[in-house]
Parts: sequence; structure tokens; C-alpha cells
Amino acid sequence: MNEALDVAARVAARLGAIPGVVAVVLGGSRSRGEGDRDSDIDLGIFYEPERPPDLPALRALARELCASAAEGAVTPLARELLAKGAEDAVTPLGAWGPWINGGAWLEIEGHRVDWLYRDLALVRRVIEACRAGQVTCDYQPGHPHGFLNSIYLADLYDCRPLFDPGGALAPLKALVTPYPPALRRALLDRFLWEAGFAIDTAKKAAGRGDVMYVSGCLFRAAACLVQALFALNERYLSNEKGSLQRTRALPRCPEGFADRVEAALSAPGQGAVALLGSLAQLEALARETSDLRRLDEPGC
Repeated sequence: MNEALDVAARVAARLGAIPGVVAVVLGGSRSRGEGDRDSDIDLGIFYEPERPPDLPALRALARELCASAAEGAVTPLARELLAKGAEDAVTPLGAWGPWINGGAWLEIEGHRVDWLYRDLALVRRVIEACRAGQVTCDYQPGHPHGFLNSIYLADLYDCRPLFDPGGALAPLKALVTPYPPALRRALLDRFLWEAGFAIDTAKKAAGRGDVMYVSGCLFRAAACLVQALFALNERYLSNEKGSLQRTRALPRCPEGFADRVEAALSAPGQGAVALLGSLAQLEALARETSDLRRLDEPGC
């Protein structure tokens, strides 16, 4: 683990020397202390949109770091990266969409290292919106729950700055602590409603034995309940990977929540009776989650 953090610090220092890079942070599971030896090293690269990072310099650095790593044992990923070149490995801004707006997937010193661009102007706007209770959820490959704008706040809360000579991130991190009350209400309102909606709309399809549609609704309902539970407990949720297991540590959570969700999702059933039974399990969890909110916020 310490070796990975050393790699992160050295790469961050090199990134910080590139014109246009304002700050570099360690993110993901490693920043939360939850990573293991196989976890990626996620490095957020913050920049001001009027002075974006020098793309040729980023590509030159990636080429150097990957080539240096490949001098030892060349893994399939390192071989692939070297074959296609830094021009493909390091994207221009905006290549992955408006939220995860580009970066790179690299292998450096035997570690998977992801570079993720972050537009500071957008980050500031999103913080202001979330603190006012304005929540958005957009389609994003790799995020089956959808990409919530509040993920930016979660990333800021969790991240460890590795390069930030101008102190750009400290005032932003201060804005996300404590958890904004308006964001909590908005997430609970939205996702408790949507969980119930997903379950109700699936019932007719379950009666027809439509396994694919009902399975999708079951997943969506479970994802919404996870979002609601994290908000209820004033905990940020930055990534759906491992999120169900993390509910086990939440103080306010339906009894056996994770086990019951796993049971429903791992075997939703193939016929009407089984599918309706799985929906009933999620419906009970939705009701219990709503009850927890009512206990916490009488009159809601």
C-alpha cells in the first residue's frame, strides 16, 4: 500500500510541473483508506478552463512514465499502451463526457494509474447547486447508478491533495463539510420516491415473467435506496463500487439491508411468482428506509 502511495506522490509531482495543472489529488478507494493491492491509483487533475493543462506535455509525461515502467516486466496493459501511443492513451478535454471529462488509463511501476480531469469552474458551480439542494443524475458509462452531480462533493470530501501550491482546494473542501442539509433532503426526496416508482412500475412486467425488465427495476430500486441511506446518514457516496457493502457500517439502516438486497439481486427469479417475490423484498426495504427517515424527520 505504501508503495502505491509513493507512486501517486511522485506522479503527482510530475503532473504539477505541467503548465495549466492547478492541483493534483489522490481519489477513489485509496483516498478513503479502503484500497487493496489491486486498487487503481486515481489521480484528479484540477485546472481552470481558461488555462487548460498542456496536452502535449501530459502525453509526453505519460509516454515517459509508461516506457520507464515497461523496461522491467511488460504487462499486457503496458504493451497495449505503448503500442497505441500517448496520443490515444491521454485524451483531450471533454473526451469522456461532461462529468468525467477525460484523462488517461496508464500503467506505471506495475500499478494501474488513472488520470481524471476536473474543471474547477464546474466544480464550484456544482458545489453551489448541491448546497442549494439541486441534484442532477446523468447517464455516464461506468456508472450504472447514474452520475450524480453530488459525486463532485464526495470526491472533494474524500480526496487527499498531493499538489496544490496555491491552496485552491482548501476552501472548496471547507464548503462540503458538514454535509449540506439541503442536499440531504433533496437526495432523500428524489431517491425514496424513485425506489418506490421502480418497484411499482415493475409489477405488471413481473406478472408477465419479464425477467430483464424486472431485474433492471430491482437494480434501480436498490441503487436508489443505497443513495437514500447514505444521505440519511449524511455520508457522501462517490462510487457505486462497494457501496452496498459500505451500508453495513451505516448507523441508520434497515436490519440486514445488504444481505436482503444481495438475495433479491442474485436470484430475481424466472417466473411471475419469483419475480413478484423479489419485488416484495425491495418494497419492504423501501418502506423500512422511509420509516427511518420519518423517525429522523417527524412530519416528512
